[in-house]
Amino acid sequence: MSDRVRAGTAIALMLGATVALGAQVPAPGPGLPIVQPSAQSPNYVVGPQDVLIITFFDQPEMTGKFTVEADGSFTYPLIGRVNVGGMTLRGVEAVLRKVLIDQGYYRDPQLAVAVETYRSQRIYIVGEVRTPGAYPLSGDMRLVEALALAGSTLPTASGEAVVVHASSDSVLVNAAPIVDVTDSSKSDPDHVLRVDLRELENGDLTQNVPLRNGDTIFVLRAENVYVFGQVRNPGAYPLRQKNTTVLQALSLAGGVTDRGATGRIQIVRIADGKKLEIRAELTDFVQPRDTIIVPERFF
Repeated sequence: MSDRVRAGTAIALMLGATVALGAQVPAPGPGLPIVQPSAQSPNYVVGPQDVLIITFFDQPEMTGKFTVEADGSFTYPLIGRVNVGGMTLRGVEAVLRKVLIDQGYYRDPQLAVAVETYRSQRIYIVGEVRTPGAYPLSGDMRLVEALALAGSTLPTASGEAVVVHASSDSVLVNAAPIVDVTDSSKSDPDHVLRVDLRELENGDLTQNVPLRNGDTIFVLRAENVYVFGQVRNPGAYPLRQKNTTVLQALSLAGGVTDRGATGRIQIVRIADGKKLEIRAELTDFVQPRDTIIVPERFF
């Protein structure tokens, strides 16, 4: 099995996770849920309310957990207040080593800094996911990990997600930016990224975009196609992938009954405010909001 296939299989399982997975994820609420990352990132930028674990090798009394306060500082044994707001984990390590050496406590202190609880940076996941809300941004988080935190996408999700990077001119409601994500012509690649979730499921890791503090992920709702007439389960069905054929749309409705006339299928489509009636073949592509009608065959 190729690496691409393995990656695609793993991603598909995460994106299409069951409700049970969603139940294991803490639902977002007034207190931001704490989710531990799979790996630490040395480039993570420390901020207020983050809980750091400082391990001082061979000096257990200097090892402990320290909460970064609102001003970006915390108190460390021997040296007192240390301002680390805006520093990376490696930067915090360097500052602690320098102060301990400059103040004459140690010649070559060996210590490591990691994050136990991520609280200072967050992302927002909304739309067609099981548990939308605010989540902590942990380490080098990417899209797949974020969607897994939100309990995976719903069956009503389209094959597209939009990642909106926070900017100083964003309109905010409850700290999440409001933008028009339905108009692709307004997409700014530096501000708005459109991700093809189907390509991601197929192993295209270029779609697994990295996330930034303040990002909002919109998982778009799939538009419906309507199937009526001689089908087993008439009704509205979400178009979850591009280039869906008439045959595939009919399969969503359980297929044609033994009384259906597949040679006289009709599509009713509204285009520019006008109603069009189109004779369709099984291999024709349907469009969102199309109505497919399978008539009864003549005996």
